[in-house]
Amino acid sequence: MREKRSTPTVELFVSPEGYFQELVQKGLSQRKVQTFPMVEAYLVNLLQHYLDARNLHDPAYASESGARNPQTLAEMYLTAQNAESFVKAEMLRKLGDRTLYISGFFGDSLSRKIIDVDYYAEIGGAAYASLAHCTREDTMARVYSVFSDRFLEFVDVLTYISHHSFIKSDESILRLYERYMRTGSELAREKLEEMGVLTLPQDQVKLGKQS
Repeated sequence: MREKRSTPTVELFVSPEGYFQELVQKGLSQRKVQTFPMVEAYLVNLLQHYLDARNLHDPAYASESGARNPQTLAEMYLTAQNAESFVKAEMLRKLGDRTLYISGFFGDSLSRKIIDVDYYAEIGGAAYASLAHCTREDTMARVYSVFSDRFLEFVDVLTYISHHSFIKSDESILRLYERYMRTGSELAREKLEEMGVLTLPQDQVKLGKQS
């Protein structure tokens, strides 16, 4: 009886950025949304940023000035319009990004509230439109214009990603990856692989640190 020879498992590392890039490309393809590479890259960065749920909320008061931060979408928009140029751009970007992400990932719960996805799309689209007008860099102005004009298309893309990925996991992929690279945690490795992120074996990780 011939002895069966097991095939060695080869593990390849896919970076968190690569993982999100794959999700975004698949989401765009499945929802038949055509766009250009800078918009794809922006969506990838958006997903990475909001892995940390703390980025979805601002503290009640600004830490340095002690002034109250705007808490509603309308307050954020009005405050941004009256702010200095740099602060205005930052607030508009945050407002646009936040409404886009929440609409895509939590649209089902929004549909049961007075403030629904259409309201988020109206505020978010207006924020991106204003941002496009006050952004000096032409490429980024074009990116913001795309999100403003086609906000609901990209909500559909994020909704698809939400329904077909593990991004809603309580633990950040980036934190899991850093933990695995630092400690070699088997639990972190298993969770990463559940999310579709394949990891290097620990002996290769150690070699990389030494080189």
